[in-house]
Amino acid sequence: MATPVPSTNRQRPVSDFIDRHFLWLALAPAALFLIALTVYPFVSLVWMSLSTITFDRAAEIWQFTPLANFRELVDDDLFRIALWNTVRFAVAGVIAEVVLGLALAILVSSVGRLKGILRTILIIPILMPPVAIGSMWKLMYSLDFGVLNQAITALGLAPVNWLGSTSLALISVIIVDIWHWTPFVFLILFAAVEAIPADIMEAARMDGARNRSVVFRIIIPLVWPTIIVALFFRAILAFKVFDQIFLLTSGGPGTSTEVVSLHLYKVYFQQNELGYGSMLSLAIIAATVSFLWVSHRASRMLEAR
Repeated sequence: MATPVPSTNRQRPVSDFIDRHFLWLALAPAALFLIALTVYPFVSLVWMSLSTITFDRAAEIWQFTPLANFRELVDDDLFRIALWNTVRFAVAGVIAEVVLGLALAILVSSVGRLKGILRTILIIPILMPPVAIGSMWKLMYSLDFGVLNQAITALGLAPVNWLGSTSLALISVIIVDIWHWTPFVFLILFAAVEAIPADIMEAARMDGARNRSVVFRIIIPLVWPTIIVALFFRAILAFKVFDQIFLLTSGGPGTSTEVVSLHLYKVYFQQNELGYGSMLSLAIIAATVSFLWVSHRASRMLEAR
């Protein structure tokens, strides 16, 4: 007796469903894993920001105090100083990095055989560990034996207290950030400049366009979307700066280089105020989003012009 062949009609709806939704089914595990790693920590952060957390005999004691941490945030004068320092650091550093990165990208793209060598040399700063960068620049900024002050004194001038002056400390740290991250912006913009079709540049040259006209009327408009991407990338990273400030000045002298990430570190790990530290974290997230939103609107207005 022949064995009956099972019907495939029941399997077709399942296979059809898999074929129609294969992409979503393939991404579902990764999406669920990502949500679990983001939603739960954020919910926990919000819950911590509404609580006062103390420790007694290695045990956590949570007290629901929804307004206490918010009042402390409103009365925290140091946070406002740190926020203002962070905004100045981010605006000055990012603008300088984008301008220098674009200039280097245009110059290197116009070089012939040395293009690869120059690109390799220029990316060295972003390959260095932050600790090495902080140690190197701290020695260079040294008041007694730093190379900068040795050059200044060789010219007959008085040495400068780069990291110990309230008026120069933040500028000195911004210079280090520019040196460190301009190569990153250069790599992004260099790829965009290299992607400009050669016939466009040749047509402009044939029409008698000068170098300045080529840069401002052809190159910058064509790479403008990439400039915005680089600007936002660096703005996010600059707003979260910690290692350079911590290694060079630790927020001093006074509060002249205190930034929000360093202030948050002190609240969490030195003062052990976990509840208020969580409220500070939410405030920093809100400030970062607001800063990026204002930058986005400003870039849209410039693009519309």
